[in-house]
Amino acid sequence: MNGENSWISHCFDGMSKGIGDCDSFPELCDEGNKETAAVSMDLILPDDLLERVLAYLPIASIFRAGSVCRRWHEIVSSRRFLWNFSDVLLQKPWYFMFTSSDEPVGFAYDPVLRKWYGIELPRIQSPNWFIASSCGLVCFMDNDSRSEIHVCNPVTKHCKKLEDPPGLKFPDYSALSISVNRTSHDYTVSIVKSKQVPEFFFQWDVSVHIYDSETMMWTTSVTEVLTGWRGGDESVICDGVLYFLIYSSGGGTPENRHGLVTYNLSSRSSPLIRSFIPVPGPLTCVRLMNLKEKLVMVGGMGKPDRPDIIKGIRIWVLEGRNWVEVARMPHKYFHGFGELDDVFASSGTDNLVYIQSYGAPALLVFDMNLKQWKWAPKCPVSKKFPLQLFTGFCFEPRLESAP
Repeated sequence: MNGENSWISHCFDGMSKGIGDCDSFPELCDEGNKETAAVSMDLILPDDLLERVLAYLPIASIFRAGSVCRRWHEIVSSRRFLWNFSDVLLQKPWYFMFTSSDEPVGFAYDPVLRKWYGIELPRIQSPNWFIASSCGLVCFMDNDSRSEIHVCNPVTKHCKKLEDPPGLKFPDYSALSISVNRTSHDYTVSIVKSKQVPEFFFQWDVSVHIYDSETMMWTTSVTEVLTGWRGGDESVICDGVLYFLIYSSGGGTPENRHGLVTYNLSSRSSPLIRSFIPVPGPLTCVRLMNLKEKLVMVGGMGKPDRPDIIKGIRIWVLEGRNWVEVARMPHKYFHGFGELDDVFASSGTDNLVYIQSYGAPALLVFDMNLKQWKWAPKCPVSKKFPLQLFTGFCFEPRLESAP
């Protein structure tokens, strides 16, 4: 950070004006000024108690509190406040929705205040970039060379460009993931690359590359040739284990189109195929996510005769080597999306799972603790043309996380 209050100026400079039900952080701060006259507890509370009270506010309210008076501004913009209360400052994950098929613009949804905010993402140049998030940090990788990688905090706008990863250039498939150590704040970035072996249709080169923020170096952990299976674009790190999906390249039955590979980042176990775990099927549009260090999978149940047409969406948790179904999307919510083909966006963290159709800006939220489905308020954007696509990702809004 460039000074203790740099995160406030960075956020204020980067926020765009909201439309409709969307608020921007400067507008929230203006609301705080109107309430200044009614605030008196700062006259009787010492700094340490006032810090603890403010630490329990939602992120947007912390920005608003910083404009109440000089004392509050100094408290919420201090490093001591950010680091001493990082455990208290846990926020429900936000969901950023891209509202353009060509430009990285959109809105972030806050499930605590149930509002949308206009936010500009740093560094990313297109919505089709690969995206992964963990503990307040978001990792972006370009979809062309698959070698331009940035790690950033989307709230504070702090960013870092990583060195180009090793391995295959221009792979056919890539899967990106990131994991932040909540104690040391170091992070690990992994890329699973997959490229077809020339002249061998059923064979694929699969390699795993790991970046360690502490050493600031890449290592190639494993390189193998898989027969009948290829890598894809889904991966996640949970509790020190890298999970990634592989897909049948041998024309198998719909029930055996997907498989899960587990790779321990500490022991660097191999060969990869020995850790194969079958996936319930037939599934389409499978998504992996880390919810409190548990592997969660969201998948569309395909029709037996047409597996690429979704008839329902389900959620599973991996227990050992077995999948346990924890939820099925009720029909009233499923039909609320309109007709779903084989693509939808889904991501989650903490105890929330977000599901969004590519063809509409509707956002559905599932609470794993309450086992409750709920629509988010309408995103303040309208569909400009019939083929306009929407996608998104979730992230934890944290002020102390920095790459």
